[in-house]
Amino acid sequence: MLNSHFYEIFSNFAPILQIRKKNMKVGIIVAMDKEMRQLQSLFTDGNVLVQKCGIGKVNAALGAQRMINEFNPDVIISSGCAGGNGDDVNVQDIVVSTQLTYHDVYCGTAIDNCTQYGQVQGLPARYEADPVMLEKAISLPTQLRIHPGLIVTGDWFVDSKEKMREIISHFPEAKAVDMESCAIAQTCYLNKVPFISFRVVSDIPLRDTDASQYHDFWNTVAERSFLVTRTFVEALQE
Repeated sequence: MLNSHFYEIFSNFAPILQIRKKNMKVGIIVAMDKEMRQLQSLFTDGNVLVQKCGIGKVNAALGAQRMINEFNPDVIISSGCAGGNGDDVNVQDIVVSTQLTYHDVYCGTAIDNCTQYGQVQGLPARYEADPVMLEKAISLPTQLRIHPGLIVTGDWFVDSKEKMREIISHFPEAKAVDMESCAIAQTCYLNKVPFISFRVVSDIPLRDTDASQYHDFWNTVAERSFLVTRTFVEALQE
């Protein structure tokens, strides 16, 4: 369980989901059609909207803003798949964001020496997940392994060990890499909407060659891998 000090820290950074609504509106954003097909089939409740934004940071930010404007969700979840990192992370595991940042943003030191690698100047260095949603995620009754940790985002499909090594040289603690989550987190931060990224690991770039694990994931195990997302949403709505 998360203690009161944890909530105090996180309350300085992100809007906290404090009120349980009987008809909580949950927005789920994915990047691709095949992710949307998997998730749309799991939700028939009109209070859960699964929407495709398209691949990459700009599409993700635009999709999140559109969802906020048109659906007015109580919370937003970035879902779909991601590349995993770490000796303890395997394909089909779940990575849930504690923090998010960009792996391809660098504002330099010419203007100030305080902005960190991965940070858009004037905005947080890392976006914190909603602590209530995080506690729900890591407490799910599932046989799948759930890893809370840092998710890093950039406009690069990581299909080589070299690129993954470059990314983790800046963020060795990262548990996953994707192309959308931090952009959605930034949009939610600016709109004061509680947010979390909840991603299924499709491949481990440092143990893969030419994205073969990624293709195997979609060919063999993807269909049953997203059921845990429904479990998570149901836990939020209890």
